[in-house]
Amino acid sequence: MHKRYIPFAVFFLAVLLVLFAHLCGRTMAAPAFTFAAEQKEIYLTFDDGPSTVVTGNILDTLKKENVKATFFIVGERVHGRKSVLQRIANEGHTVGVHSASHCYEEIYSSNEALSKDVAACAEMIERITGTPPHFYRFPGGGKRTTMAGLVQGMGYEIVGWNAVCGDEEIPNADADTLIKTAIATAKGKARVVLLMHDSAPHTATAEALPAIIDHFRKEGYVFKAF
Repeated sequence: MHKRYIPFAVFFLAVLLVLFAHLCGRTMAAPAFTFAAEQKEIYLTFDDGPSTVVTGNILDTLKKENVKATFFIVGERVHGRKSVLQRIANEGHTVGVHSASHCYEEIYSSNEALSKDVAACAEMIERITGTPPHFYRFPGGGKRTTMAGLVQGMGYEIVGWNAVCGDEEIPNADADTLIKTAIATAKGKARVVLLMHDSAPHTATAEALPAIIDHFRKEGYVFKAF
């Protein structure tokens, strides 16, 4: 090759090598995928209240922790505790229908009896809080599939649960037991609906609540109300 063509040939070869390396780099690069982490959420739900002391202590904790919850009310237990029910609503929690009497023999005796029970509890809630309820939980927890259509036809969304703290299932459970039970029954679930109770006997539930909130918050759960 003539000497005057050598610099050009070297330059041309260098350009080809750079281009080849660039193309190979693009071809061999692994594709990048971004996956959104599944949001974990927990709904704290309280049945059978309101009570004077227990519900008040639970509301104090929820306010301190800036957590909203859902309370399923028993109408007969509102008598003498209207201010507690008003506080539940005023502090931004959801109020749902549980029962007017919580007497299974009466409310499940017929479709008519159930509809009257639901309506009576709902009327009391709306009269005291100024807001009609939209959520319902069957007393006793049974799905009552034969009656679900009746309740839904009245305009309510039925709320069950998939985890418990054990304050009804475990006799005389202390706060530590309730904390451990809540954690165990919610394990592996991205969406947790936790059943608890705020009626008068459940002082241990109020005691356990701060640690329950702390655990699920550390686990990355977002607290929600219905």
